[in-house]
Amino acid sequence: MGFYKSNGAILVSILISLLSLNYMPCKAQLSTTFYDTTCPNALSTIQASVSAAVTNNRRNAALLIRLHFHDCFVQGCDASILLEGTGSEKLAQANNGVLGYEIIDDVKAAVESVCPGVVSCADILVVAARDASVEVGGPSWSVRLGRRDSDDSNAAEAGTDLPRATMDLTQLIANFGRKNLSPRDMVALSGSHTIGQARCATFRARIYDNTSNIDATFASNLRSNCPTSGGNGNLEPLDLVTPNTFDNNYFRNLVDRRGLLASDQVLFSGDSTDSIVNEYIDNPSTFDSDFAAAMVRMSEIQPLTGSSGLIRTVCTSAT
Repeated sequence: MGFYKSNGAILVSILISLLSLNYMPCKAQLSTTFYDTTCPNALSTIQASVSAAVTNNRRNAALLIRLHFHDCFVQGCDASILLEGTGSEKLAQANNGVLGYEIIDDVKAAVESVCPGVVSCADILVVAARDASVEVGGPSWSVRLGRRDSDDSNAAEAGTDLPRATMDLTQLIANFGRKNLSPRDMVALSGSHTIGQARCATFRARIYDNTSNIDATFASNLRSNCPTSGGNGNLEPLDLVTPNTFDNNYFRNLVDRRGLLASDQVLFSGDSTDSIVNEYIDNPSTFDSDFAAAMVRMSEIQPLTGSSGLIRTVCTSAT
């Protein structure tokens, strides 16, 4: 009897498990080989388009990395930032100054020409960011694919979830933590500011605040292009020394109190992340590997997979 009772319990357990599968969503896993059969030329097509864009203007590398970041921090990595229309993330104040949309449009068109309706805009954003890093001397990494696109966008969430240039270290750590990214991930990802530019409106308060932690000569030089009023869109490189090359000079700037944004400088301000900044200065290869790992983790924030979402034919529209 014990034998039959034991096996009966096992059979009941198996039956319950099988039945429960009918009520559990099947979430497909991301995979580096996701398009190997359905669109074997996807990655090479994306790489060629990104290479052409960055060759045309090296600033485009920074735009693509930033665009990917701003997508993943709102609703996860679902290409929601690309959608147009009332209430879209693209129009949110937090995304003012985010550019590069037309580059993704061109990449998507190129991919559609070889594999119509197969590759998501969300995956294109992820791969384009990786390829952009490589184009300006940054690290590469393996990208797991299989994301699908959302059919909606959330401007309100962009306002609450994206980090701001005025945040202090505690606020930044909490902001990244809500996305399951560690302080080390945060410092590594901030290192993408080794390339790109920022608008006067985002750093004006820092260069006119005599109490801020900023090198006096650095601040004085910036004021000529960023007056106390007007010129909000005037641009300055985030790294004055090597603005078009992905390297660890961004961290050297922080030690010299020459971080352009307040949210940059707080990473080296006598607090818990100072040691990470110093480590990245002393070991550039560690920065490269940490940046790559952090980009992978960020790229896998709440992806839509399996039967969730859709594959947009045009990245700006879900119809």
